[in-house]
Order: sequence, then structure tokens, then C-alpha cells
Amino acid sequence: MKKQTSTVKESNEVMEAVEPRRVRLRAVKDMKRQMILDAARRVFEKEGLLGANMRAIANEAGYTASALYNHYASKEEIYGDLLSQSLDRLNDAVEAASGNGQPAHRIKRQALAFYDFYLNYPRELDLGFYLFQGMKPLGLTPELNEQLNQRLRQALGGVESGLVALGCSAAVAERETTALFGHCVGLLLLTHTGRIRMFGQDGRALFSLYIGRMIQQATS
Repeated sequence: MKKQTSTVKESNEVMEAVEPRRVRLRAVKDMKRQMILDAARRVFEKEGLLGANMRAIANEAGYTASALYNHYASKEEIYGDLLSQSLDRLNDAVEAASGNGQPAHRIKRQALAFYDFYLNYPRELDLGFYLFQGMKPLGLTPELNEQLNQRLRQALGGVESGLVALGCSAAVAERETTALFGHCVGLLLLTHTGRIRMFGQDGRALFSLYIGRMIQQATS
């Protein structure tokens, strides 16, 4: 019995010694992956996904190409990881703006948070809408593309459910959310390219006006 107790104690001590090492190794691995992602973003911004290659990303990150393959199998996998991080930040921003209150107020806060995220971080717009690669999800697997699309749609889920709470049918709420999404992206592109100056308008003010009209229509 003594021997068994001693063995259990020794085993626990080994586990206690191993666990901090695992945590450190995981932290180092995560740091290396983030360095690769940061380097890849810079390469994608300069070359686009089609023009980029694993060697260029490795050079930018200070790695050899062979070392890079220990972390990622392809540049498309890196791109998908970057986009996933971006969508996580988008959803966090929209969620933080939700708050309480009436559905109409929540809709406006969430929709403006969505717009403001891409207004304040234009490179996230390039990334999120594949503008680095000709506006097509080239190289992404159908499964990954669908997963990322769902994360993007999730950021507008509060708007859609808010419209249902205001009395819209599910079909109408989906249609109106789609229209709002299109309006939002169009105004962002006009704003970031400077084309909106042709009309002497402010994109955010126009989007806010559009949201108000959508809510008014939903409640009338």
C-alpha cells in the first residue's frame, strides 16, 4: 500500500513538472504562428493571395520555407486563419455594442458597429471580402469558405433577429439584412476609395439614415 501511494505521488509530481513545460511550449508555438500571420498579412497586402508564396511569407517572418511548413500546409491555410481572426474581432466589436434596450436601438448599435469596424480598419475589409485576390475566395476549400461566411453572417445575426422582434417575418428579416449588408459594403467601398467625395456625402451618416428608414419600415 505504501509503495502504491509513493508511486501515485511520484506520478503527480511528474505531471506537475510537465504541465508548465507544455504551457510554455504552447505559448511559444502560438507566438510563432502569430508572427507568421503578421508577416503573411504584409505579403498579401503587397502581392495579393495569387502573387504571394510560402517562400515570400517565410522570408518576411524570418523563417525558412521548410520551417514554415511545420506550422501551415499552404498560403491558403494561412489566409483562412487570418480571415478567421478578423471575423472574430468583428463579432467581438458587434457583440460589445449590442447592450440592452429596445430591438430598434440594438439593431442600430449593432449595424453601426459592423460598419465602424470596417471603416476604422480598411485592411480588414480587404481581407474579409477577398479584395487581396480579385474578390473571389480562390484557394479556400468550400468547407472553409462556408465556415467563414457563417462567421461573417453571425455578425449581422442580431440585426436579423431584431427585425423579427419588430414584427418582420423571417423571410423579410433575412431580405432586409441582406440589403443592409449590401448597402454597408457599397458605402464602405465608396468611402475607402474616396469616390463618395464626388457627391459631398459622408458614408457613415448615409448608412445611419438607411438603418433608420429600415427600422421605420419594419415598424410601420
